[in-house]
Formats: sequence, C-alpha cells, structure tokens
Amino acid sequence: MAGNDWINSYLEAILDVGPGIDEAKSSLLLRERGRFSPTRYFVEEVITGFDETDLHRSWVRAAATRSPQERNTRLENMCWRIWNLARKKKQIEGEEAQRMAKRRLERERGRREATADMSEDLSEGEKGDVVGDISAHGDSNRGRLPRISSVDAMESWVSQQKDKKLYIVLISLHGLIRGENMELGRDSDTGGQVKYVVELARALGSMPGVYRVDLLTRQVSAPEVDWSYGEPTEMLTPTNSDSFMNEMGESSGAYIIRIPFGPRNKYISKELLWPHIPEFVDGALNHIIQMSKVLGEQIGGGQPVWPVSIHGHYADAGDSAALLSGALNVPMLFTGHSLGRDKLEQLLKQGRQSREEINATYKIMRRIEAEELSLDASEIVITSTRQEIEEQWRLYDGFDPVLERKLRARIKRNVSCYGRFMPRMVIIPPGMEFHHIIPHDGEIDGEVEGNEDNPASPDPPIWSEIMRFFTNPRKPMILALARPDPKKNITTLVKAFGECRPLRELANLTLIMGNRDAIDEMSGTNASVLLSILKLIDKYDLYGQVAYPKHHKQSDVPDIYRLAAKTKGVFINPAFIEPFGLTLIEAAAHGLPIVATKNGGPVDIHRVLDNGLLVDPHDQQSIASALLKLVADKQLWARCRQNGLKNIHLFSWPEHCKTYLTRIAGCRPRHPQFQRSDGWLEESESDSPSDSLKDIQDISLNLKLSLDGEKNEESGTVDNALDSEENAADRKSKLENALLAWSKGVLRDTHKGTAEKADQHTGAGKFPALRRRKHVFVIAVDVATSENLHESIQMVFEAAGKEKSSGSIGFILSTALTISEIHSLLVNGGLNTSDFDAFICNSGSDIYYPSLNTEDSYSELPFLSDSDYHSHIEYRWGGEGLRKTLVRWAASIVDKKGGSEEQIVIQDEERSTAYCYAFKVKNPALVPPVKELRKFMRIQALRCHVIYCQNGTCMFGGVLSYQIWWSLLENTGIRIMKEC
Repeated sequence: MAGNDWINSYLEAILDVGPGIDEAKSSLLLRERGRFSPTRYFVEEVITGFDETDLHRSWVRAAATRSPQERNTRLENMCWRIWNLARKKKQIEGEEAQRMAKRRLERERGRREATADMSEDLSEGEKGDVVGDISAHGDSNRGRLPRISSVDAMESWVSQQKDKKLYIVLISLHGLIRGENMELGRDSDTGGQVKYVVELARALGSMPGVYRVDLLTRQVSAPEVDWSYGEPTEMLTPTNSDSFMNEMGESSGAYIIRIPFGPRNKYISKELLWPHIPEFVDGALNHIIQMSKVLGEQIGGGQPVWPVSIHGHYADAGDSAALLSGALNVPMLFTGHSLGRDKLEQLLKQGRQSREEINATYKIMRRIEAEELSLDASEIVITSTRQEIEEQWRLYDGFDPVLERKLRARIKRNVSCYGRFMPRMVIIPPGMEFHHIIPHDGEIDGEVEGNEDNPASPDPPIWSEIMRFFTNPRKPMILALARPDPKKNITTLVKAFGECRPLRELANLTLIMGNRDAIDEMSGTNASVLLSILKLIDKYDLYGQVAYPKHHKQSDVPDIYRLAAKTKGVFINPAFIEPFGLTLIEAAAHGLPIVATKNGGPVDIHRVLDNGLLVDPHDQQSIASALLKLVADKQLWARCRQNGLKNIHLFSWPEHCKTYLTRIAGCRPRHPQFQRSDGWLEESESDSPSDSLKDIQDISLNLKLSLDGEKNEESGTVDNALDSEENAADRKSKLENALLAWSKGVLRDTHKGTAEKADQHTGAGKFPALRRRKHVFVIAVDVATSENLHESIQMVFEAAGKEKSSGSIGFILSTALTISEIHSLLVNGGLNTSDFDAFICNSGSDIYYPSLNTEDSYSELPFLSDSDYHSHIEYRWGGEGLRKTLVRWAASIVDKKGGSEEQIVIQDEERSTAYCYAFKVKNPALVPPVKELRKFMRIQALRCHVIYCQNGTCMFGGVLSYQIWWSLLENTGIRIMKEC
C-alpha cells in the first residue's frame, strides 16, 4: 500500500459518499452483502489487507467522472473489485500456508526417518532434533576458520601454499562479463554478481598455490553490445602484482573464457538461457579437457591437471557445474546469489500473480530445480550471510540444517551415514581490493590544499557531473548506488528525503542508478521505477537537491565514494532484502558511515564493522531519522567512519581467498576415473568441429513413457554431408583383445572379480571403434515389446544409410533393460552386437561394449563391462541405505479396495544391480509422479535419479543421470555428446 499517492484522494472520495450508500442507488452485489460502509471497508479490507496498486487506472477514470451519481456507482464497483481481489489474495495465502505446512510435515517426517535409520550409533550431540538448532551455522565459533589479522599470519599461510599449482574453474553464464569497464546496471542480469565473479577470479589468480583460474561465461557477438563480449579469451590483469603472485607460467593467471551457446547474434536474458545449457556444457567440457592436457604438459609432468573444483554462480551456472562435476568427477562448489524459492515466496506474497504466471515470466520452477540439482552435486555451498542459510536455503528439499549437522558429526566420527549426504554451508563474505583506497583526513575536512611540491590533483570528471545538479554542493551527500529495480526500494528513499524538511536542509541526495541513454529504451520495470523517482522529485520540488546522472564508468565508482566522504556524507542501501551488500563494504573502505536495510547480509556486515545504523526498509520515517542522525551528529559520524576503516580488512580479497582455498583443500580430492595408461587424450582429435554438440545430429528416439501415458518421441535426420572415412570391418578388427562380461544372474560378489578381469584387458582394447567415429548416435528407447525396439533401431539405421557401413557413424543403445535382455532382443531381431559401439543398461547404471573374444569370458554373452564407469559413479551412491528407503516407500504405496490393502510397487530383485534398484508397478495410475519421489529422496538426504519406464510398469532408482553420457564418451575418447 505504501507509495500509492492516490490513496488519500480515494479515501476522501469514499468519505464524501457518506457513512453508507443509498440502497436505491447501490449495486446489486453490494445490496446482497447488506448495509455497506465504504469507510470501514476501506480501512479494514484495503489498507490492512491488500495492495491495490493495479487498480490505479480505474480509480483515475472514476475520479474524472463529473456526474456524482455515476461517480458513486463507479466507486461502489471499484470497492467490490478490491474486495474480490482481497478475497482472492486471502485464498491464495491460505493455499500457500497449507502448502508450507505440508512441506514442514514432510521435512520433519523425512528427518525422523533418516535419524531412525542411523539411530543405533547416534552420539549425544546428534540426538537433538530442534528445528531452530542450527549451531553449525549459528553464533558458535567452534571450528570456524580464524580470520587473518596480521601480516605474519598471512605470510605463514602463504609459505604453506607456495608449492601447490591449482587449477580452478568458475562459471557465471548470464549478463555481460568483462574484466574492465564493467557495465554494471545496464540490465538486471549485469549487476553485483558480475563484479563479484570477475574480482573473485582475479583475486584467486593472484593467490599463492593457484596456477590458473578460468571464469567460463557466454560469448555474445550481438550488434547491441560491445565487441569485447565476443572475444573468446580475456586475461584478467592482477590488481596487485607485487603480492602473492606465484611463478608465472605460459598459461598461468586468471582468464575469462567465453563459450558460444544460444542465439549467436543476440543478447538474451537469463530466463531464456535454460534450453541452451547443454550446449554450454558441451563447449565447457571440451575447454576443460584441452586445458587440463595443456597444463599437464606445463606443470603436471605429462599427466592431465584437472580442476581442483568447479564453482557455479547462480542457478543456471549451478546446473552446468553439476553436469561438469558429474562428468569429470571433480568437486563442485555453488553460490546461489539470489535463490528461486525466496523470490517465489516474495512474489506470491505480493498477490499480483499466480504461481503459473510467475513461472511463465521468470521460469522459476526450472530455476528452483537447478538449485536443487546443485545441492545434489555440491560439496560446499558458499553463502554470504547466515540469513541466507536460515531463511532461504532451508526452504529447499535438498537441505535441512538439523540433518546436515547430524551427518557432519557422523562424518567427523568416521561413522556411516548410510548413503546420505548434504552439502556443507560455508559463510564467506565477498572480498574487496583495498590497496588503491587511501582515505585522507584532509579530504574529510573538505579542503585539500596544493603547494609547489605537491600540487592538488584535478577533481575527477564525475564530481562535476554530480555537483552540477546541486544548488549547494558543499552540503553532506547521501549516496545510493543501485539500479532502478523495485526491490532496491529507491522510491521509498526519495519519499523519506522529500518529506523530512530538516534532512533536506542539511544534505543532498545522489542516486547512481546505472547507465541509460533514453528512458524509452530501458526495460519496462526499470523505466517505471525511474519515472516514479522523477515524479517524486517534481512533487517534493527537490530540484537542486537530488542528483541522478545518466552515465558513469565503473572506474568512476571509487571517486563517487570519495566525493561523498569529502562532504561528510552517508551511504545508504534501502533494499527490501539485500543478499549481501558489497556496496556497503566499498563505502566503508572509503570512510563512509552506512544506513542499511535490516533484512539480509547488512546485518552481518554491521555486526563486524559497527559503522552505521540498520533500518526497516518499509518505514520511510525510520530511514529519514537514521540519515538525519548521522548527518547532524558529527561525533557519531566520525565514530562510525573510524570503526569501518579499522575493521574493513576483514573483508579483503586475500582474506576471502584464503578461506576459500582452505575450504577447497578440505574436500576429498577427486579426478576423472576414465584416465588410462595409454594416454587416450593424445589419441583423440582436438578441436574438431564435429565434436561439438551443435554439430551432432540427435536422432535419439526418446520414447520415455510417463505415468500419465504421455509419449514423447524425438527423432532427427542424418546430415547427408557426413564424411565417410572409416570401414566397418576395421572397427571389428580393433576389438579383438576385449573380454566378455558378466550378465543377468551374476551374483554381486562375483561382479568385482569379473570387473577385474575386464580391467586387465582394458588398456589393450582402448575401444578404438568409438575413437574413430566422426558422429555417434545414442538411441535412447523405452519400449515394452521387442517389436517396438527393433522398429526403432531399424528406423535409425535406415536414416543413417550408407554412412553406417562406412564406419564414420557409431551407435549406442540406451535402455532400461538388462544386458542379457538386450542380447536376447538383438538376436531375435536379427541384429548383431557389433552393430553397436556400446550399450547403456539398467537405466544408466551399467555400460557394456561388444566383444569378439570369448576365451576368458565368465559368461557366454559377448560384452565387456566398463569397470571405470562403476568407479566413477560410486561417489555418493546410497547403496543399502537407499535400497531400504525405497523399499519402505514402496510398502507405503497400497491400493485400498474391498477392505484390504494391496501393495502395488514391489522390488524386482532379478533386475536390480549394485547401482540400480528396480521395482515392478502393478497400477501406474496410483503411483505418485516422479517429482514427488525425487522430493522424498532429497528430504531423506539421498542423492539418486528416479526413472519410470516401460509405460509406467517399472521404476528404477539409480545413479544421477548426468554422470552417464559424459563418463561413457570420455572413457572412450569421444569428448562431446548430448544427453538424449
């Protein structure tokens, strides 16, 4: 309600109508409600219950009506509309409250079940089950890394790191990213996150023990943006080359690597990037593998140097990092920056859009699922504040602070967690580079005198650009630096300034709201906020007291802070919720006291710096009072300034990076399991255009059947221009040394022995067939009958035509069947196992290759099992704990009829393997959707992939799907492939 200037006139008009409306003139709807009091209704239903800003236009039309009778009728109808909307909002709020209550019950039940599974060896410290008990992230300092408080401490840490040569990958996909002259505020995607990731990469690249840092982002070659965003590579120059610089190597340092994906000649918003994520992963995987090979030649003694971690920033990058982490078996870190569930909750509370409308606008459900996937895959989730953990992350299925504490306690005691895992939440405030900031006392007094030896430097150009707005530029400056976004709450700041006469008399207001050329060219939301601010300036007649320059460079920002400090001003961040508040640290470093929102990160910053005041962003009187207090009380101003300067080193980049690298060192080292002694990297072709995902013709027949019976078929055509170089006979001759593998019916305890046999011959086989392919088609088929399978395979073979026999095209068959079932179907259909280069079985839990050598075979099936793949997917596999949980869930799905209960989901032990648990479904209509079972598993802290297949009659719980395709293709030397 606050901020609608028309409310007062609305109230006056309703009061003019009188305490009631004449029944003869009142509408039928109002008469049906009985006697109507507009005044009481307005106060009780509108002001206290609903934000009716969307009815402003209707009110303007009603107020412009000349006829009193018609005007009263319109007011009646408008009141009725508001009441209807208020009722709808209350209904939505009620449904949301029920949804949240159900969610709490599910989480509590999941926590109890998980605790019960581990109850036999719980310690006393693990038995507490209080929802608010989050000591792992609370005020306790036990186990928290000490901050660097002296040069000696930093030098000691540096000496421990100097012999390391780490390779780190960061990912940030959306927005416009470059190392210099960042266009912050250009749009909603180019904001604080862009600055943070660039400075993080730059700072990490300057740290001892770090050899190379790659910041992967999107390459944008669009006419509406600068050409620099189309450059494939950009080296980030270190800010402080004299300190902490490791020995420079040929490829050392920090780089921005731009991967082309999505529309080639168009800059698009983050909401439109989701369909193109697989294409980015394609290019990123290719870059990382090639760079690992290059670094291996430089510093690894010929062995590839894999990333020590892959760090995704925001949901889209987290989705990508999860895929890359699963493919390369490398630890993943994640930073959410702004979380989808929190944004969804805020938008629903506003009541202006339904859940479906919000999802259509912001793709919010895709974003939330990407964040859940990031929780599944991450070792560490880095947050800026405690508030982010307590109020935002705990909304997700994949994280429960209480259960996370219990699991971590068990890990420390080296006690089994029964396959359960939750990522570690670590609070590391963003850093800042302070070496170039020197707040001088002379500046604070407002005068800097020059002399012959030390002439005064000229004022920065941005100073005159700002001061031209002011009638009296020597007054203290209140500075706000934020893009014109509604959540930044700048309009409330302008109102607070405009309605507080003492504040207007003592200070000026400067609003740095990004860069703009014309308001009409801005996005609708930003333009609306800016127009509202201009109208408020006109309403309160603030000309000569408010500055709002159209342009500034990123390099101008320090000068803007210095100008505010020179005038003994104040920096303010009035955002409704601020995830962290990097600008508050920047302001403190320049000697500016702060006024900041009490919601979010500023609370933690204020606790450390103690250099200002916190306010309720919804209370403009509180904002005005805090600003006036700091501007008028010079002693308070000086004390806040000094506190900020004294403690600001706690937010330096070296401090941030030291904590960051220490956390990475605490992760269990992992690397790809598909490395081989024969050096497959050298044999595989590099930078081949045909390796790219965009050039692979996906003729996958994805016939996965949902529980609702919907059948999705995807097929493609074969490019007639495919090159034909290899002969199919050559492929067969290269597989002579492969061994036969075990099949259906082999006991699990014999699996290990068979895998060891296979592994002895793996180096000799080298899987040359796949390596020689220019194109590989993955036929992913979910069918219930052999006829359908044969039909699908023949369709693909016919599409491939002559290229199939030439050897340039390879085929991989992926199904939910066991390897013995696949063999029977192929034989019955007249197909040879040699027609395929690999078989993905049991819904992705096993990979087999055709074999022609049977003398060492354990069974008589002509297949070789990929033992490297099993080593790859072993990480975080739930094992027996997962199986028990699935069996317990299956027992709860019953069909109640005739007074009896019949279990409809039954474990299929014959088709289950060590990495895939199979279940038979008697009545698919009674089984919950896949997303509900996935949610159930996440609440239990179990990480697996759930698949319904064969028309919903079978269910599989197996490895995370993103590990399957990449591992297969990397293992055999083909680097790039699309998940079908």
